[in-house]
Amino acid sequence: MPSVKIHLPTVPLHTEMVVEVNKKGQVVRVKSAKFGKSSTFNTQTYGNALQMWIRHPDGTAQVGLYRVTYDYDPKTKEVSRHVALISPGGSWANDEGAANVMIGHAHQQALEAQKAYMEQQKKTQERNAKLPSLNEIRGFSPSPSPKSATLPP
Repeated sequence: MPSVKIHLPTVPLHTEMVVEVNKKGQVVRVKSAKFGKSSTFNTQTYGNALQMWIRHPDGTAQVGLYRVTYDYDPKTKEVSRHVALISPGGSWANDEGAANVMIGHAHQQALEAQKAYMEQQKKTQERNAKLPSLNEIRGFSPSPSPKSATLPP
């Protein structure tokens, strides 16, 4: 069985984002970003930033703009993340967190897909109900005689 070989970057990578954090500590949106040369690393760090919670050790959160930086070290093969408050406050304090919004959209899409599937199944059943019986197709009519070789409708 062939083994999977993962090729990690051989150069240092860096991304930096400014995020808006609500009163629960959830990232609401990425306001701006400075990406590096690796689109894979950029995508991974962007997704991570959207799912972040930024809270104090006691569990409280502070609404504000935060700088989040990600640095990949090719020697240790580890990514370090650093968070720093840029400015407190913001009009997004009561906004829903980005991860919750994404989950809500995915749930809504799943419900719509399920509804479309059920409607398609109903149409298929209605269409099949209108099909003639096998006896009608073959030109036979059902007979009570046991000697008859017809199929039931």
